[in-house]
Amino acid sequence: MSLPDSNPQWGSTYRRMASEKWKAKSAAMGRDATDALVNHARPLPGMQVLDLASGTGEPAISLALRVAPSGHVTALDLSGELLEVAAARAKERGLENFSTRQADAHSLPFPDQSFDLVTSRFGVMFFQDIAKALREMHRVMKPGGRVCFLAWGPFEQPFWSSMWGVVHKYAGGTLTPPGQDPCRYAQPGSLTAFLRQAGFQDVDEETKTVPWTWPGTAEEVWELTQEVSTPFLPLIKRVPAEKWDQANREVLQAVRSYAEGDQIKFGAVVVLASGTKT
Repeated sequence: MSLPDSNPQWGSTYRRMASEKWKAKSAAMGRDATDALVNHARPLPGMQVLDLASGTGEPAISLALRVAPSGHVTALDLSGELLEVAAARAKERGLENFSTRQADAHSLPFPDQSFDLVTSRFGVMFFQDIAKALREMHRVMKPGGRVCFLAWGPFEQPFWSSMWGVVHKYAGGTLTPPGQDPCRYAQPGSLTAFLRQAGFQDVDEETKTVPWTWPGTAEEVWELTQEVSTPFLPLIKRVPAEKWDQANREVLQAVRSYAEGDQIKFGAVVVLASGTKT
C-alpha cells in the first residue's frame, strides 16, 4: 500500500469529495453526537439559530427541523464547497428555513443581537483565537440567548487511539500542529473558562460518552479518517516508508477490535458546554 496524500486542507476539493463519498455512513456515525448537541441546545420553534463550522450541514439541518416553521438556521463555514453540500442536503429535506453563509467565526457578518442560539459541533476546537470568536458570538446573540458547543474529549479513546495513536507510535514527534488539536478542550472546565471570560452566564459543562458507530468495515473508516482528519495528516509524512505497511496493518487490527457484526462500535467521549447571554 502506498502512502496516502497528506496535504489536503480544510475545505479543499479533496475533502469535499471524501465527504460526498462517505456522506451516508459518516452521517450515520455522527448522528448520536448531533442529537446530543441538539438536545443540549434545546432549540424551540421560532428561534433564529447560527451554526458555526457547519461543514456539510450538521447539526444545522437537525436544528432547522426543530425550529420550523417560523424559525431559521444559518449554517456558517469557511469553506464554500462544504456549504454547497450542506445546502443540497437541506434542499433534499425540503427545508425552506435554512441558509448558508461563507465567513469566519472570528468576524461574524451579522448585526448585534441577531440570534437566539449559536451552536457548533466539533468546530470550536479549531478557532484560532477562541476569545475573539466567543466575543463575536456574544455580540450577535440576543439577551437570553444561548451558545452550545460539542467538542472532542480526550485523545485516549477508541476512535483516535486505534488509528492516529498507532500512526503516532511510528511517526514520533507531536500529534498535531499548534492550534489544531481536536482534543484541546478535553480537560474539564477548560472550555467553560473561556465562556465565562467572554461574559456568558449560567455556564454548564459535561463530559459524556455517545455511540460512535461506523456501519461498515475497518478499511472504510480508516480510509475516511485519512481523508478528512486534517490535523493528524502530518503524522503520515513522518512514518518511514518501509514502516507504513506495518503501521497500516496495526491500525486495521486495532480498529477491528471494536467490530460487532458488520459495524465498528467505537463510542465517543465528548464535551458539551453552554452559556447564556444576560
